[in-house]
Amino acid sequence: MTKIAVFNQKGGVGKTTTTLNLSAALARRDRHPLTIDLDPQAHLSYICGATVDAAEDSILSFYEKYRPLASLIRPGNGGWDVIPAHVELSKVDSQYGKGPMALNRLNAGVLKENLAAGRPLVIDCCPLLGVLSLNAIFASDRVLIPVSADYLAVNGVMAVTKTLRALEQVLKKRLPRKYVMTRFDGRRKMSWQIYESIAEKFGDELCETRISESVSVAESPSAHEDVFTHAPGSRGAKDYDALLDELIATGFIGPTATAEPMPVLTSIPREAVPA
Repeated sequence: MTKIAVFNQKGGVGKTTTTLNLSAALARRDRHPLTIDLDPQAHLSYICGATVDAAEDSILSFYEKYRPLASLIRPGNGGWDVIPAHVELSKVDSQYGKGPMALNRLNAGVLKENLAAGRPLVIDCCPLLGVLSLNAIFASDRVLIPVSADYLAVNGVMAVTKTLRALEQVLKKRLPRKYVMTRFDGRRKMSWQIYESIAEKFGDELCETRISESVSVAESPSAHEDVFTHAPGSRGAKDYDALLDELIATGFIGPTATAEPMPVLTSIPREAVPA
């Protein structure tokens, strides 16, 4: 099945919100997703009711103690499975991120345990280009890039594109990607200008579906709920349902024939190496 990294190097663009509600939309259609929280802020784990007190019960122990990923899975309150993060996950970059093979750790674990067999895998990335984000990208066969409808969005998108282009030298392929506009307000001229600018640069890689600026989407995390549970008839719920429809219709989400072997990393492009 599809493995998706939800990634953007710019914060505040709706990565965790998109991971949350895309996972919820998949669960509502009996796709039984597995969501991995790779952000040390652990906001997704918190919203899903999968917070852990001890770092050893989070994905940190996969990096620290080689604990099997399957043993870290917890049921989320939205009806799908979550591998939670912990604030101490931030030390992965400095303590467990040396050498090119460190970037393949998650990929190796996912393939070894066949975690994506029969269901989608959705990974919430931290908003920094580091070992954790690169682990997510290397473990995925798709990248979904949320782009907020604000002034700096285009610059952020170009930074992401530069990173993915550098990684193509290692992966020996171009990762399929989709850009999705978030926090979109159709009453604002600037929202349309940004959408049209990104559409001009990336064509059909930009989703036609736009996630509207929505009270229901903004409020649902405070209730530890996805937007479908919090406000099933809301515009936000309809937008994320439409996003899933589009991703399925375009083949971005769907079954994959076989898992590809992890790439042999002999060198990492300088642009893709964390400082």
